[in-house]
Amino acid sequence: MYRKQYFSLFIALLIFFIFVIFIDLKPGDAKITYMTAAALLMSILWITEAVPLAVTSLIPLFLFPILNLLDGEAVASSYINSTIFLFLGGFLLALAMERWNLHKRIALKIILFVGRTLDRIVFGFFAASAFISMWISNTATAMMMLPIGLAVIKQIEENAGEKSTHNFTLGVLLGIAYGSSIGGVGTLIGTPPNLSFIMKLKILFPNAPSVGFAQWMMFAVPLTLIMIFVACTVVTKILYKNKYKMEFEKNVIKEEYKKLGSMIFEEKVVMSVFTCAVLLWIFRVDFNFGAFIIPGWGNLLKKPEFINDGTIAIFAASLLFFIPAKTRKDEVNNILDGDIIRKVPWDIILLFGGGFALAKGFITSGLTEYIGSQFTSLIGIPTILLILISSIILIFLTSLTSNTATAEMMLPIMGAVSVSLGMHPFILMITTAISVSMDFMLPVGTPPNAIVFGSRRIKVYEMAKAGFIINVSSAFVITLIVYFLVPMVFGIEINTLPWWGRK
Repeated sequence: MYRKQYFSLFIALLIFFIFVIFIDLKPGDAKITYMTAAALLMSILWITEAVPLAVTSLIPLFLFPILNLLDGEAVASSYINSTIFLFLGGFLLALAMERWNLHKRIALKIILFVGRTLDRIVFGFFAASAFISMWISNTATAMMMLPIGLAVIKQIEENAGEKSTHNFTLGVLLGIAYGSSIGGVGTLIGTPPNLSFIMKLKILFPNAPSVGFAQWMMFAVPLTLIMIFVACTVVTKILYKNKYKMEFEKNVIKEEYKKLGSMIFEEKVVMSVFTCAVLLWIFRVDFNFGAFIIPGWGNLLKKPEFINDGTIAIFAASLLFFIPAKTRKDEVNNILDGDIIRKVPWDIILLFGGGFALAKGFITSGLTEYIGSQFTSLIGIPTILLILISSIILIFLTSLTSNTATAEMMLPIMGAVSVSLGMHPFILMITTAISVSMDFMLPVGTPPNAIVFGSRRIKVYEMAKAGFIINVSSAFVITLIVYFLVPMVFGIEINTLPWWGRK
């Protein structure tokens, strides 16, 4: 094991120094090459786990200032933001469920509802996560689904053992992460890059027709359904088959549920607080369906933009530290106390921070813009191949950067490329908006990936192996949807630049 780690570390450092010393991606701008070297170094270390993940995540704090990419203060500020606090608050809610045994009650109910086989349960998590993520942020979706998933996993392990059900564990966790990312593509409000497309379209092409909520769903929902099928098949039928065949007798599960008895006071409190958090997440912002709008509760505030999902998560979790417990358990006086803080996976929070620092480095160094500028070299290739190559590049680019930041940077570039190629801007811009949400490889790639990784029940290589296959598969699915279905939905000609796109 140590040999593999040392070899991986050697390869990572070798590639880093080769780039820094011998390669110049853009003459006169060393930052782009240095940032590429740093990204490759961290990626290899993350995938191979040659050093602890949290240690790799700290590399930007000293490497970026040394390479003159970012000053120490700017790098350090990347490690704390609202997403970090959403993760922290959500994890505290999950720990509260576990402490008061609410997780077991939820798990048994889900098993009764979804089905008796392990594969059906895994599919249930894929589908449920995707559906919820169509309406609220993928981060909040993963955060609310994780404690439920862990509850089901623990219940299965009690029946069959941890080792024999490891593939099932991977299926549930990857189902939550991947389902949360895939589902966000399904509606305009599901993930920020979709809204970025709408805003950038109006800015770049003021006379362009508006894209309606229903129009988006006409091509995005089929894409979501296909990707759920593809991802679930890769996880449960190809890579992580459930070798342990288990069927649950409904009567047995019902008996197990009866043994829990009535809900105690603490369970009711945790369930109520968790439910309130979910409702606050869902209805915080307006639901704009084009023909009508359901106003969000945030409009009641003087500054609704001051509230985000992290605010809600910390508020909900904090309540549990103030509410007294009626049932004595391990000398606990309140629903949650200070001891629970020790159980928070702080190393995963550092992993999050490292990902945010890396994303910031991509933007400030100009590497993202440099990658975008390379798309002009694709002029002359067949359109369907252009879409495929663009999608693949964007999917793997967002493995190391924020999907929202990538969309903000790449959408204007793709709009300009469309004009220069005489293409309809919808084609490459929609490809961009969807592709940046389809990363499944690394824990730092998307918040849902990092959240399920925080459960400590999945290895980086296990996620990367499944993620790589699904990344490539998603590029082909996106290409087919954009090339064949998008023109039908909007009634456009792919290789014709509309009047509103001409200067």
